[in-house]
Amino acid sequence: MKNTALTHIHEQLGAKILPFAGYNMPITYEGVNAEHETVRKGVGVFDVSHMGEFFLEGPNALALIQKVTSNDASVLTDGRAQYSCLPNNDGGIVDDLIVYKFNDEKYLLVVNASNIDKDWDWISKHNDLGVKMTNASENYSLLAIQGPKAAEAMQSLTSTNLSEIKYYHFEVGNFAGFDDVIISATGYTGSGGFEIYCKNEQAEAIWNKVFEAGKAWDIKPIGLAARDTLRLEMGFCLYGNDIDDTTSPLEAGLGWITKFTKDFTNSENLKKQKEAGVSRKLVGFELIERGVPRQGYEIVDKDGNIIGNVTSGTQAPSLNKGIGLGYVTTEFAGLDSEIFIRIRKNDVAAKVVKLPFYKA
Repeated sequence: MKNTALTHIHEQLGAKILPFAGYNMPITYEGVNAEHETVRKGVGVFDVSHMGEFFLEGPNALALIQKVTSNDASVLTDGRAQYSCLPNNDGGIVDDLIVYKFNDEKYLLVVNASNIDKDWDWISKHNDLGVKMTNASENYSLLAIQGPKAAEAMQSLTSTNLSEIKYYHFEVGNFAGFDDVIISATGYTGSGGFEIYCKNEQAEAIWNKVFEAGKAWDIKPIGLAARDTLRLEMGFCLYGNDIDDTTSPLEAGLGWITKFTKDFTNSENLKKQKEAGVSRKLVGFELIERGVPRQGYEIVDKDGNIIGNVTSGTQAPSLNKGIGLGYVTTEFAGLDSEIFIRIRKNDVAAKVVKLPFYKA
């Protein structure tokens, strides 16, 4: 297992550390519910340095991105980011990712930790355009400073006006005394905040200054368990659970990042799928009765026929009810459709609801 530049700090803080995507990662500190609430109401910091960073440079950088991603990166202006995915040749998804545009000849792709090697090989295989590719994953650390008080708490650390960085925009500037830090108004929690990309050798000093600056706002470290409950309340997909090599972006409700205004990997087949309609869809559901849905549980109709399966589920801390995502046959995908989650042989009533589950 690899360590991040901050693993020793998490150990000192008494975090529960477990292997995740090849790294020793902090899962919880004081408990999922307390950490979840910190991010929803205040400000918390995640070490997500396990994520992958690829820089693509040169006159054909955009052309390569357009070729391998489903979204239309040509609409990006300098300082903007975009959520997208890498379709495979079989109708599934290699990975989901964020594309950052620095300028016409420099882009950053941020990919999931468990897929770094797979994604690198996939994009490299399609790079017949002479694009300079740099896998900087081992050199960068990433702090996600999330919550409604993040901008206020962090403003003393930078001359960049944090409150003016719009969602899915970013700046490169001085942060916590270091130049050329990427300050991005992105995140995976739905509660606002920033993601800070820095070099590994800067990470510990930045972490310490972040906690010093945030003291008055009761800033706290947050583990990956709360990250999962936060993202699930927003209905955000997690690769390996809700999307994978076998799930189509159209089935997964990611038609909004699948743009047929350009050609990309497997776009012809996905276009045909859109025209024909999908046979199953990823839906959000909430339990009407008590229970906690978990990944892998069967979803059934009122007669007990299996109609799908749960891909992510939890007891939502902000909502105090069981919620989840799962694939169901299309006839049961409409809002308010009655479905049942099979929990230890009991079929627990649920209904399909509109995402996100949590609304600030």
